[in-house]
Amino acid sequence: MKYRLFILFSFLNSFLYSQTKQNTDSIAYYNELITKNLKEKNYKKAIDLTKQSIAYCTKKKQSEVLANQHFKLGTIYQKFNLEPTQLRKNDSALFYFNSALNLSKKSSDLKQKSKILLAISQYYKDQKEYQNAFHYLHEYYVVEKYILKLKNNNLNSEEYKTLKDNELKRKNEEKIQIKTYRYSKLISILAIALISILSLLSLALYKNNIIRNQSNLLLREKNKELILAKNKAEEASKARSEFLSTVSHELRTPLNAINGITHLLLEENPNPSQLKYLESLKFSGNYLTNFINEILEINKIDSTKIEIENIGFNLKMLLVNIQRSLEELAAANKNNFNLEIDEAIPDHLIGDPTKISQIIMNLINNALKFTQNGDVNLIAKLHSIEDEKATIYFEIIDNGIGIPEDKLQTVFESFVQGSVEINRKYGGTGLGLTIVKKLIEILGGEINLKSEIGKGSTFNFKLKLQINNEPLLSASEAKSYNDLQLRDKSILLVEDNKINQMITRKMLENKAVTCQIIDNGEEAVELLKVKPFDMILMDVHLPGINGTTATKQIREFDKTTPIIALTAISLNENRDTLLSYGMNDVITKPFVPEEFYSTIAKYFDPC
Repeated sequence: MKYRLFILFSFLNSFLYSQTKQNTDSIAYYNELITKNLKEKNYKKAIDLTKQSIAYCTKKKQSEVLANQHFKLGTIYQKFNLEPTQLRKNDSALFYFNSALNLSKKSSDLKQKSKILLAISQYYKDQKEYQNAFHYLHEYYVVEKYILKLKNNNLNSEEYKTLKDNELKRKNEEKIQIKTYRYSKLISILAIALISILSLLSLALYKNNIIRNQSNLLLREKNKELILAKNKAEEASKARSEFLSTVSHELRTPLNAINGITHLLLEENPNPSQLKYLESLKFSGNYLTNFINEILEINKIDSTKIEIENIGFNLKMLLVNIQRSLEELAAANKNNFNLEIDEAIPDHLIGDPTKISQIIMNLINNALKFTQNGDVNLIAKLHSIEDEKATIYFEIIDNGIGIPEDKLQTVFESFVQGSVEINRKYGGTGLGLTIVKKLIEILGGEINLKSEIGKGSTFNFKLKLQINNEPLLSASEAKSYNDLQLRDKSILLVEDNKINQMITRKMLENKAVTCQIIDNGEEAVELLKVKPFDMILMDVHLPGINGTTATKQIREFDKTTPIIALTAISLNENRDTLLSYGMNDVITKPFVPEEFYSTIAKYFDPC
């Protein structure tokens, strides 16, 4: 409908414009403007308007008026002394006088012809071409003589004028009839065209509406399919996360028993034959623990539940500690592990040291594992400092077995290694580099890899870290724990698993800690109302009320006793959530003995 109105409006607008143009395109209108511009001495504009009037007369085939307009233009050129050299070839008085004379020959207006001949004679006289001037003056007198003869033949001027007027009237009527006919024909053509356009437009709109409805229907169906696919993908992802969470929890509990019992047996000074088996058991337990941790780390990253810390740390000390912790692994494969640290790196930075450690440890582990009797170099350089942020360049270089060129693009994918033979020979989960790549991207960097078979591999990346203007405590100021901090402390262990009860109790008693065990949350709450303890170790998953609910109830009457969560932590049990219930810290199963003791000791005064 809008299109129809628009077309109708355009048609009416064109009609009104044509009517207005008829009023402005007339000889009287042009002559009025010509006279006005001549008075204002705007000769160029006057000449342009006269030419427009000539074009109008030519278009309208008004020969009598056309001759007069040519004469007028010639007069303008002659009157204002505009020389032919100042103008284009045809723009001169003589040119337009001759044009006017030729046009006057086609009419019966002898007075007009006489006037033109006299003007031409005067033009030649001004140009001092007296022969031509005399010729046209003679022509002028011949015409004047003929006019006089007509008068003497009793054809007075009134009769002559009436005759001439009647002829002009007849010609004008013929022109009006022709014009009316053409106008009617034009209106008919336009009306037919308008109806055709509206019909085609209506048809196009109808077809477009059908196509649009079909497209909308198709889009709705596709949208439903996409929503279903999205829901299925989300459900599958959720199911995978829950499955991994459940499996990891179920695996961590027996692993805690394996690692804990192994630790306790190793502390009892076993004989050499037993030590060999216990060391193998410890290695297997640690391997399984790392494997589960890597799977959970990938799952956590994919679920976007990973959190970035921004705490102060010393990068140089962090790298030195990593080197020390991997010295045994380097020695096992007879490798030299070299560390090169740029002294220009600021001592105090703000970032996530845990994730940076994960990245470096995974890359160094990878390099040491695939290199034998070789060198592994860890390089850290200051790339730039801008706006209180330092960009650090890290590079890990080894001269190990290298990576095939066709594997360079897939080596960062989960569970991918160089080949089946490499997997069998060197072991590993194939998750280390996947974790590295994703953690670097989370921290805002990008990892690059160059490798050649038999010559080794080079990994490099950059991380931007905030400069910390508040220095960290020195090693001497940061007091570590000792066994005296734990001696004679009383700790309540709330744990339902009998094996975990036995292991945890034994680990505490080895440090002269008194340990009492309760296997459910309700009894723990009631006991704490009547008996104080120096600390509570609270398992999160308990029969009856769970550990978080029990902690919440304890905090209603005891705000000060430290409560540490013991959990085979899952994706849904992040540290902040547990702390929000009133817990002071979290220890993850299976325990790393030194971490277990240091976490407990920091809540007791140093001795």
